[in-house]
Amino acid sequence: MSVDTTALHSPLYDPADDLPWAPSLDVALDQARRVLEEKANANIHDRDEMIRAAVGLEMRLRQLVAALDKEAGR
Repeated sequence: MSVDTTALHSPLYDPADDLPWAPSLDVALDQARRVLEEKANANIHDRDEMIRAAVGLEMRLRQLVAALDKEAGR
């Protein structure tokens, strides 16, 4: 027996709800580098640690892309 969890799903990122704020490119790069360094030694066998690493990296990647777009005038 399986349970349908699609009704419980909400996306991590929703462009309609999330503010289009972007830091300066220097700030975004510094934060991305910091998170990369923090997560470099994450234990691949620890599910929770992998989830935290994925979420942290995903957030910084979105922030970095937004900063690049802002600098390029997009």
